[in-house]
Amino acid sequence: MLTVRNIHQYYGGSHILRDVSFEARPGEVTVLLGRNGVGKTTLLKSLMGLVPIKSGSIEFDGRPVHGKTPYERARAGMGFVPQGREIFARLTVEENLRMGLAYRSASTPIPPALFELFPVLKQMLHRRGGDLSGGQQQQLAIARALAPGPKLLILDEPTEGIQPSIIKDIGRVIRMLAGRGDMAIVLCEQYYDFAQELADHYLVMERGEVIARGEGKDMEARGVRQLVAI
Repeated sequence: MLTVRNIHQYYGGSHILRDVSFEARPGEVTVLLGRNGVGKTTLLKSLMGLVPIKSGSIEFDGRPVHGKTPYERARAGMGFVPQGREIFARLTVEENLRMGLAYRSASTPIPPALFELFPVLKQMLHRRGGDLSGGQQQQLAIARALAPGPKLLILDEPTEGIQPSIIKDIGRVIRMLAGRGDMAIVLCEQYYDFAQELADHYLVMERGEVIARGEGKDMEARGVRQLVAI
């Protein structure tokens, strides 16, 4: 579903991403790990076109997208849940969800499946996003990204600042989405146990480079916990 080949990215004179390559396949969760400041969020923003790459290629669903705008990538089926959620605090839950459908017809209904994944959102449909708890806002941000039915879901630190009960709910949803077999998931995560539980494949970054990769079932044996320990 997603193929990243040898991408490099710079901020000013700083070389942020160095020859990064990986694949994300439908029905699998690819977990991106690493300490703070190693380039993980920059990589995810590069995938979505929010920051440009200097060289290399990004292919989605068999087509190059590294020259496409963020909205063109979203329309192609790439969904993004940014770090910090970035919901619209003054809009209602319903209005936030409709923002995920912005490029569809105004009569397009909100998919009922979103409320099956996150029942609390149906209960709070007319409440403003800023009045929700942090965990509820995170669920809203994920639902917004899922609303148009993406083929790829990119999540940046979805457990950050979230209470344990909602972390379990988010993990359940990610497993369910991957289990359907038609969506690839890229998960950037600091919470090691959460990442290990979900990972089909993992990548570890350091100083903008991928220094380790493998199958999720091998993470503990290969000492990945020590690689990412602060």
